[in-house]
Amino acid sequence: MKSILRMLVGWFFNVKVINNAKFNSDKQLIIANHQSFIDGLLIGLFLPIRPTFVVHTTVLHKWLFRFLLSFVDYIAVDTTKPMSMKKIAALINQGKPVVIFPEGRITLTGSLMKVYDGTAFIAYKTQAAIIPVWIDGAIYTKFSRKHNHPRTFRSNITITISPETNIIVDESVLVSAKVKRKKAGEQMRKIMQNAMFNAQPKETLWQRLLRTVSIYGKNAPVISDKDQLENPKLAPLTYKDMFKRIFGVGRLLSKITEPKEVVGILLPNVATTPALIFGLNIFGRITAMLNYTLGSSGLQSACETALIKKIVTSRKFVEVAKLESALTGIKGIEIFYLEDVKEKMTIGDKLWLMLYAIHFPSHFGKNQTPEDTAVILFTSGSESKPKGVVLSNRALLANVDQCRSVIDLSPTDRVLNALPLFHSFGLTGGTLLPMLTATPTILYPSPLHYRIIPEVSYDKNCTVIFGTNTFLGHYSKTAHPYDFHKMRYVVAGAEKLTDEVRNTWIEKFGIRIFEGYGATECAPVIAVNTPVACKFGTVGQLMSGIDYKIVPIAGIEEGGEFHVKGPNLMSGYMLASKPGVVEFPSSSVGEGWYNTGDIVEVDENGFVAIKGRMKRFIKIAGEMVPLEVCEKIARTTSPNFAHAVTSKVDPQKGEAAVLFTTDKDLKREDLSKNAKALGYTDLMVPRIIKVIDSIPLLGTGKTDYVSLKKLAEP
Repeated sequence: MKSILRMLVGWFFNVKVINNAKFNSDKQLIIANHQSFIDGLLIGLFLPIRPTFVVHTTVLHKWLFRFLLSFVDYIAVDTTKPMSMKKIAALINQGKPVVIFPEGRITLTGSLMKVYDGTAFIAYKTQAAIIPVWIDGAIYTKFSRKHNHPRTFRSNITITISPETNIIVDESVLVSAKVKRKKAGEQMRKIMQNAMFNAQPKETLWQRLLRTVSIYGKNAPVISDKDQLENPKLAPLTYKDMFKRIFGVGRLLSKITEPKEVVGILLPNVATTPALIFGLNIFGRITAMLNYTLGSSGLQSACETALIKKIVTSRKFVEVAKLESALTGIKGIEIFYLEDVKEKMTIGDKLWLMLYAIHFPSHFGKNQTPEDTAVILFTSGSESKPKGVVLSNRALLANVDQCRSVIDLSPTDRVLNALPLFHSFGLTGGTLLPMLTATPTILYPSPLHYRIIPEVSYDKNCTVIFGTNTFLGHYSKTAHPYDFHKMRYVVAGAEKLTDEVRNTWIEKFGIRIFEGYGATECAPVIAVNTPVACKFGTVGQLMSGIDYKIVPIAGIEEGGEFHVKGPNLMSGYMLASKPGVVEFPSSSVGEGWYNTGDIVEVDENGFVAIKGRMKRFIKIAGEMVPLEVCEKIARTTSPNFAHAVTSKVDPQKGEAAVLFTTDKDLKREDLSKNAKALGYTDLMVPRIIKVIDSIPLLGTGKTDYVSLKKLAEP
């Protein structure tokens, strides 16, 4: 009977089982996510062993579940009673494999929900091998609970069984059972997150987009931009609308470019920008996102570094952004305007688009692999000359999946993204992540419209926004207390989140900002705080699949240099000294490790605290001084003004800190007094103070330290 049922269920749901476990441990605890009412049936039928299921006593009240349970071994327990946990532990100690759903309920989001500590504590007490199982696809069936995702009777289901692991609590530290239980629960949650991440297939961005569309449908709304904001009669663009743009621009640009050619994109946050990224890629071209705030010299350098011979832009954008002189200053580069390219679309192109491309999208991008380059971004250049960062499909998609394992986005959310797509945070977090999860996104062309963006959030009921500390600080000053009333996630990255901005959002809007940390080289997210794991003063816990090493540095007592390794790492750099050549930088800790250049500490719970940046340390009279601390002293002394600290050569002490401030009344005596109150020595107080009208910023919102360095030198 079981064999027949397995065959029928396997055929009906096209069940695919990926088994990476050996099942040879004496004690085994199988943990699984809970997407539907048939999860137990699926595990019972397709697991290579016969386990005992732990079910709640209330399940036995329904005849259907009693019938399904007749095919498996089970134990009914009341999880509110302590003796129930002892019964489960006894079964494991007897050598019987046990299956538990640690979430304790069927998910309503499709992502991981709360993980109960009790299951983890059982694993810890029995020292059982934990075998994580991730069920994917069952949530789209009629057997799941009502939620924000489409549901049908039939859905492709994949069951991924991860290798065995264990929960380890340091017994040498004298802690209470309550603390041990909590630590075990934290490990269990991370194991489940890793299981979700590891279960994702190795695909290209185009393949993932097609899979998303196959689930949610071509008519699902996906992107709005300024056109929809300015004309309420225009509906958000659907996946079908985006396909038209993707294939349209891809075909037209393929006529004027060569396969594998790097094409520069100089556009703001509009729907055509992500369409160009996908369109060029499926036609075998490589997209390079250009920072339009760099000026002619910066753009020239980027083009030479990545061997860019053609730039695609828009006449309207060039006019509005006043980029005429910047483009005129670029030599040896052809400029193509979308308005002109569009006029070259023939009747044949239109027929091809409507009769073939839109209806058979899976015929495209077949020659792409996950390791192929998807996009080239450029480092911000806040402290040195920008480098080309080569990001593969694998790196970008891995980071999307890492974010999905901790952030539950759904079609009922609304993402507001004003971060430019030449910024890795704006590309991956603000655009690719929602596009590949069917989450409607509003692309806003500039993060500098501090009064308009809160209004857009209020008018469109936005629930997610990504920003830098600088931008979020300005939004909080101009916004009405109700503008962000729908926000579920406010995520800050790219620069340190200050206490002033964090506290303002809490006090004015009742919203906590989730600070994260990343690097363009990591596509970009490395760590982030989340609703279930948040610690102020840190940038959160590392994303799934990322390993790290901390290298001690002489003269720095707190933390060490941070090296990371993971599937979201870049393929390598393109440097101005070696145009077009992709090289991964060497590391002192081994091959394939990326040195972030940041000084960090990682606490016992895995929270990462940024102590400074190696390039942001200077040596004064033989002592290492972090410039971030100098800036903190200035900010807390004069919180209503902007401040930034750089350095200059000092003939007597080696280096000197130079404070740039917009506060014309700020005195060194004030800084010294505040530094003492904060517990810092006078060495941390800048001796040189220069008043300027405004602190120069890069297009990403970061402080332009290169410009400040030039101003600091005599």
